[in-house]
Amino acid sequence: MGDPRLRLKAAEVDLFDTPELHALVADLWETMAAESGAGLAAPQVGVPLRVVVFGYQENPRYPDAPPVPETALVNPVIEPLDDVMEEGWEGCLSVPGLRGLVPRYTRIRYSGHDPHGQSIEREVDGFHARVVQHECDHLDGILYPQRMTDLARFGFIEELVASGTLEAPLPCEDPRDP
Repeated sequence: MGDPRLRLKAAEVDLFDTPELHALVADLWETMAAESGAGLAAPQVGVPLRVVVFGYQENPRYPDAPPVPETALVNPVIEPLDDVMEEGWEGCLSVPGLRGLVPRYTRIRYSGHDPHGQSIEREVDGFHARVVQHECDHLDGILYPQRMTDLARFGFIEELVASGTLEAPLPCEDPRDP
């Protein structure tokens, strides 16, 4: 947080199925896996393109969340399916050691392309919808604290846990754990 590249609107991808695009997607998957993330956007690795990856079968940071299909999404478009929003705790690999309560649409339709240029369109809800919205915000230079409506519900993980506001983090999330 604070890196000016994270504040920029990312450019659309014009060419699909290129070695460069495939290398970017592979780097995103590798980086996300190394951090036990649920998703990652190209601007988070310094590439200003509209590319995100997300998904997992199991994730130690989200042991109760249902699986999300592993997806590389290029030039995504999100459409809320209704006006219902729900608050949920979010963190971000670009905002380490912090959590905040963020309102998100509970049901969305997202569309875009895979790295080969094949169309993708899905209607999703719950945690899947939250992850996609979070990652796609990065493409517009938005970090989750900007979506928060009550900054009293934002803080360092260990302080939120100590106050009883947030359940204890898993070992992979403990900011004191090197």
